Amino acid sequence: MMKSSEIRKTFLEFFRRKQHEIVPSAPMVLKNDPTLMFTNAGMNQFKDIFLGNTVAKSPRAADTQKCLRVSGKHNDLEEVGHDTYHHTMFEMLGNWSFGDYFKKEAIAWAWELLTDELKIDKENLYITVFGGDEKDGTSKDMEAYDFWKAIVAEDKILFGSKKDNFWEMGETGPCGPCSEIHVDIRPAEEKAKIAGKDLVNMDHPEVIEIWNLVFIEFNRMADGSLKPLPAKHIDTGMGFERLCMVLQGVRSNYDTDVFQPMLQSIAKLSGIEYGKNNEADIAMRVIADHLRAVSFAIADGQLPSNTGAGYVIRRILRRAVRYGFTFLNLKEAFVHTLVPQLVAEMSETFTELKSQQGLIEKVIQEEEVSFLRTLSQGIKKFENYISEKADKVIDGKFAFELFDTYGFPIDLTQLMAREQDWTVDMEGFEKGLTEQKERSRQAAVVDTEDWIELNTDIQSTEFVGYTELSCSSKINKYRKVKTKKKEFYEVVLDKTPFYAESGGQVGDSGLLIDGDKKYEIIETKNDNNQSVHILPALPEHPENIFTAQVDIEKRKLTTNNHSATHLMHAALRMVLGDHVEQKGSLVNPERLRFDFSHFGKMTAEEIAEVEKIVNKKIRENVVSGVHQNVPIEEAKGMGAMALFGEKYGDFVRVIDFDPTYSVELCGGTHVPATGQIGMFKIISEGAIAAGVRRIEAITADAAEYYINDQLNTFAEVKACVKGAKDPVKAVTDLQDQIAKLQKEVDAFKKQQVQLIKADLLSSVEQVDGMNVIIRKVNLDAGGAKDLAFALKKELDKLVLTLGYANDGKAGLTVVIDENLCKEKDLNAGAIIREISKEIRGGGGGQAHFATAGGKNPDGIDNALSKAKELISK
Repeated sequence: MMKSSEIRKTFLEFFRRKQHEIVPSAPMVLKNDPTLMFTNAGMNQFKDIFLGNTVAKSPRAADTQKCLRVSGKHNDLEEVGHDTYHHTMFEMLGNWSFGDYFKKEAIAWAWELLTDELKIDKENLYITVFGGDEKDGTSKDMEAYDFWKAIVAEDKILFGSKKDNFWEMGETGPCGPCSEIHVDIRPAEEKAKIAGKDLVNMDHPEVIEIWNLVFIEFNRMADGSLKPLPAKHIDTGMGFERLCMVLQGVRSNYDTDVFQPMLQSIAKLSGIEYGKNNEADIAMRVIADHLRAVSFAIADGQLPSNTGAGYVIRRILRRAVRYGFTFLNLKEAFVHTLVPQLVAEMSETFTELKSQQGLIEKVIQEEEVSFLRTLSQGIKKFENYISEKADKVIDGKFAFELFDTYGFPIDLTQLMAREQDWTVDMEGFEKGLTEQKERSRQAAVVDTEDWIELNTDIQSTEFVGYTELSCSSKINKYRKVKTKKKEFYEVVLDKTPFYAESGGQVGDSGLLIDGDKKYEIIETKNDNNQSVHILPALPEHPENIFTAQVDIEKRKLTTNNHSATHLMHAALRMVLGDHVEQKGSLVNPERLRFDFSHFGKMTAEEIAEVEKIVNKKIRENVVSGVHQNVPIEEAKGMGAMALFGEKYGDFVRVIDFDPTYSVELCGGTHVPATGQIGMFKIISEGAIAAGVRRIEAITADAAEYYINDQLNTFAEVKACVKGAKDPVKAVTDLQDQIAKLQKEVDAFKKQQVQLIKADLLSSVEQVDGMNVIIRKVNLDAGGAKDLAFALKKELDKLVLTLGYANDGKAGLTVVIDENLCKEKDLNAGAIIREISKEIRGGGGGQAHFATAGGKNPDGIDNALSKAKELISK
């Protein structure tokens, strides 16, 4: 039996012999592609070649690409763990031809590799080819059919629909027919009952697609029509995990050596044997899969967060924790303990796992601990909810709130409901889920027209912005874009001084000038390796020659902050150690933000030392060294660090500020000499994830204004303490006095509560066996709460309503003995909602305790009268 590592090597070596360049996997997290969050297919790193924006370095390529499919059209998340072959993170083996070979070679080599090299039984393989589409005006792909017919029996070749056998990059762009190879791994007795060809593309878990050969030969236009591409390409993708399943003779991807070691570790951790309990097995598969996805994402620089790609990663991790919590009884953080085994299994191919292991473990652990607290809060909310309801049905809106706010999957809510003999209003939940998806879909709708090309002979934009801030330009192409909120134009120039947003640096803005007419460029984006200029309005005569003029002041301030970021990065490594690595950055005209690996809060002394080093380098007026088109290995030899999660070409740009101090790979804009920065000041430092800190800093005028503002504030403080020789001591003394007075106030309030309590105890009213107190008191909200619970300790069967007013606002507190809630069907929350109308306010709470606030103190007496009436009823 071939091991997974041998299978991977066999694939790559086969295509090496076919004159393919073996390229490394691109990062799984995409940085400069607005259309994708993650690499979801092997072709993503070659997209610019297919779009015609970049020329291929080699006409043939092959690799194994780490992919993630959890968002958009390709979303396998809910299937993961429940079946045997879906994954979030997976490897895609692929080979490509960029205008070189086409269908004949791709088909022949795929068959040769599978049947001759890997020895898969030919009888178990089935082929699908495109059957044409009347709407598109495309016919059957008889060219591919004939190539297959030469090597495969005709009864093994099936025609497929557009859905199954026509691949498209997106709504528009390169596309073409594809030919899938399916494998039947069922037992012989099953094959005798029904032929494998009848189960192809029928979602049978043992008759599965193993390889897809895509023949890219069309361009899908915005109006839906197809235009032939000038050059035809091959793009193939074969799921590595599925291939291992076939070659290792098992019926589940999870039974291969890709997953089994991890599954056995999870089984040992939980004390539950894998393969004995379906629910536990699903949970273990989910955890094993999700651990890979989260670990690779963090290694590529994507930290869990509340937005965008970070939210996706957080959601995946929380899903793993939930399954362990619910089905494996793993109530403490555990996922991070599995990282070392993942590193041991996969770091030979993906070295970033080993180098980033410490960060991966710490980030996962902190996220787990945080989510387990949230999970606990959600469970309490669920328990409180069912304690206040009598119909034994979980409202769909509440179920959706648990899902949306607390991260509860609906199956967890259903499980908890079943344990209490309750049901869940699934129709209401689905309605909330559908509404949320529709809101997200509407917010993301972009209507993009086709590019209108004015200069078809221009292949790419010449960027002159390193040395020029103005130049003569022609519009190469443009298109109109509509979103829900606005309409604008994207313009590509033949030559531009505008820096396109990249590497954390914001894009330039400025003007496109045609004689006395000026057209605003509001931003410049990097879109599929093109500099795209965003304009609210299209020039009246787009065929004219324009002057492209960058906003000089914005560029200068942005450049100051970018160069200061390099100086600070070097200073951080000097002060904190060589473990400091950049994990993210933002550079704009106002400030710089820098995320870096470090496992503790920086001290005031460390921050001051970093500032001192940077400002010293600024005063030295170090001339920037700009080195263009440096071979990547030579750049590393110069001391430049390559960041994980970044994809570098064979040649890079290196920026140094004193070769012995700061040397970095960077495509951004920089000051000619550090003196231009003027001044540097750190304004904040804090944690954003386990092992990752964030610094925000300012330079030049902004730093000067900040320091002057701080000095003015200090002068005002000195004036407040009447010119004391030691203002800091004077303020400290004042704080001590305030603290002492506050203690006296608190003691007085407690005494006041005791006096009021004694008064109320002497005036308890007996109503139907209940001890009822309804009074207006001279307390604040905190005092009223303390009083209420003090009375609750003194009296059984207490029903209490207090009203109070402070600073022109009204408040109400209701407390009811828990036993009375059930015996008398009383609910403090229901009472408070009704009586709070009298004070023009609102509130809520639990059955035994509820509060409300309002704007009308004059309504307190009416509220208390209403409370008495409700309790009497």
